[in-house]
Amino acid sequence: MANELTLTFLKPGLQTTLQDNGRAGSQNLGVPVGGALDGTSAAMANHLVGNKKNVPVLEITMTGPEILFDSDALIALTGAPFELYCDDKLIENNTAIYIKSGSIIKFGKLKSGCRSYLAVAGEWKAKKWKGSVSPLLQAPEATPDSIIRKGSKLHIISAFLNKTGSWDKNKHTPILSHRVRLRVKPGPEFESISRESIAKFFGHGHDISNDANRMGYRLKTILTDSEERTEMISSGIIPGTIQITGSGQPIILLNDAQTTGGYPRIANIINEDLDQLAQLKPGDEIWFSLD
Repeated sequence: MANELTLTFLKPGLQTTLQDNGRAGSQNLGVPVGGALDGTSAAMANHLVGNKKNVPVLEITMTGPEILFDSDALIALTGAPFELYCDDKLIENNTAIYIKSGSIIKFGKLKSGCRSYLAVAGEWKAKKWKGSVSPLLQAPEATPDSIIRKGSKLHIISAFLNKTGSWDKNKHTPILSHRVRLRVKPGPEFESISRESIAKFFGHGHDISNDANRMGYRLKTILTDSEERTEMISSGIIPGTIQITGSGQPIILLNDAQTTGGYPRIANIINEDLDQLAQLKPGDEIWFSLD
């Protein structure tokens, strides 16, 4: 059974965007990877409603939207847990939920973490650029449907395939904490940083500053470097790269960051910990350990 469905956003939330797996393979052209920051939660939301992994989902950050459904739908919310309401009735996260035509979904309190993922069963009708709906914040006109604003409408060929998925919540629910330890590999310029700075980097916690978004997290720590730094030629970076600015401040780069940079690359967070990184927010504390 399939029907046309329109989602109308009565409220947009703090930062709600349409995300898929992004556009890996275009970094040589200066195009960021993009895509859902917590890829595991996004894939699990699609799994729960019977979609393929790369079907778009809504990435919802900190404060959720208010959405009117003009037709029946099957939805699932994963990632950071919200109080979620359908027509003012509390509904569950991490499970497939049938929504009736005319229903309004509202997001209440965010219990922990930073980002949630809302999947809707069916084929999303949104403009792609280089094979992805994920927005480029530097060029929003490339994907005009993907940055949600008040009054935005998204269209879906809704499909109830009767093959919704299930999951082991104990295995797949993300680790959500205000204090986490992330594993890193040494970066190309690891040896150019002083021993004092290396000791502080691994021996202390680092608070995330308010300068935190999908491009990256700037940490509050200042690494005093006793060795004179030479100027670097701009070099390749990837999501999870940790650079040290000229003032000694670490920056963790995320999916929407530029593809090259001229600051020393002290370390790279391992891929398995990037989902956990995506659930952190300003004020949370990070500890690093060599993997």
